[in-house]
Amino acid sequence: MSTPQWVVPLSDVVGDAELVAAAAEAVRSGWWSAGPRVAELEERFAETTGARHAIALSNGTAALHVALLAVGAGPGKEVITPSLTFVAAANAARHTGAAPVFCDILGPHDLNLDPADVEAAITPRTKAIVVLHYGGFPCDIGSVLDVAARQGVAVIEDAAHAIGATSGGRACGTFGALGCFSFFSNKNLPIGEGGMVVTDDDDLAARVRLLRSHGMTTLTWDRHRGHASTYDVLLPGFNYRLDEIRASMALVQLGRLAAANARRARLADEYVRRLDGTAGLRVSFAEREDRQTAAHHIAVVVLPPDIDRDDLRETLAEVGIQTSVHYPPIHRFAAYALLGNRPLPRTDAITDRILTLPLYPGLSDELLELVADRLVESVSSLAGSDTSSPRAR
Repeated sequence: MSTPQWVVPLSDVVGDAELVAAAAEAVRSGWWSAGPRVAELEERFAETTGARHAIALSNGTAALHVALLAVGAGPGKEVITPSLTFVAAANAARHTGAAPVFCDILGPHDLNLDPADVEAAITPRTKAIVVLHYGGFPCDIGSVLDVAARQGVAVIEDAAHAIGATSGGRACGTFGALGCFSFFSNKNLPIGEGGMVVTDDDDLAARVRLLRSHGMTTLTWDRHRGHASTYDVLLPGFNYRLDEIRASMALVQLGRLAAANARRARLADEYVRRLDGTAGLRVSFAEREDRQTAAHHIAVVVLPPDIDRDDLRETLAEVGIQTSVHYPPIHRFAAYALLGNRPLPRTDAITDRILTLPLYPGLSDELLELVADRLVESVSSLAGSDTSSPRAR
């Protein structure tokens, strides 16, 4: 089966000369495993976020795994996370031996978790709350932190969508005990695979560094430079290190982040102008006042209830427009449905109605207009509805 030739892909990356040159320089250096570029990336990422520590890892799931272990998640414990998120959060919890407990979202207007339902989900076994800043829009982190403080529970931020996003002037990922980022190919800082953990806690940072590299007290790069001649192993860790080639790419992408996020914001606002309230469509987060400081990782619309999403996606695919779903809720997956969990009425109500549209810095205004027009036409055709709306003009 051949790969579809999308007119408008869901996301896109450009391997330009600067990225190629940075990767090539790392290759020519002869040192490919974690070394000086990884160290520089950690330093610059800490400066960018304002965190005291930044620890680079092989991917965002590894970041979540070691963060949960660092705060003591394990057998007999529970980890609260929204079901409307990528399955990595629940998988990471289970790999520590803890049980994931799912919480509900606020609703179609805001797909972030509901702090009140988080508190309702807490039991004496709860060890951590993993919050997602969905789509790059900060969740109500202040309320979650208040809940966590009252209950004596750690907060871990899944900031995979929120690189560069801020809340009250403070970077997402720096509010909880630890913040976890992803550098996957479709993220705002794409390098293929990669991740980062940030924290202001010296002890947690030390534990994450040990867990990242087999529990060893020194890295190969340290010994190569003569900063150490041997090592001890303090705990059974993992090989979750980032390599130099991808770190070199991340350094380039970090320098572009602000401009790329600003472009995403402009495109996302145009989706709101063209789509929100048109043909029964609703753009999630359209009424948020902090749109300019969000990261706009994805653009999600909520479809009218009478629209078959699969038919709509097929119709759009026929004209070369790629779409996706973020996310199929975790509690409906076979691996998690058998566990049994709490009722999640607001998540269930929008599960079959959310649709992710193309959004990336290289998306042209003309292609966005094409996506918006074809979406409205397709929804109207499938529903037989009136397309007229002042906001569509």
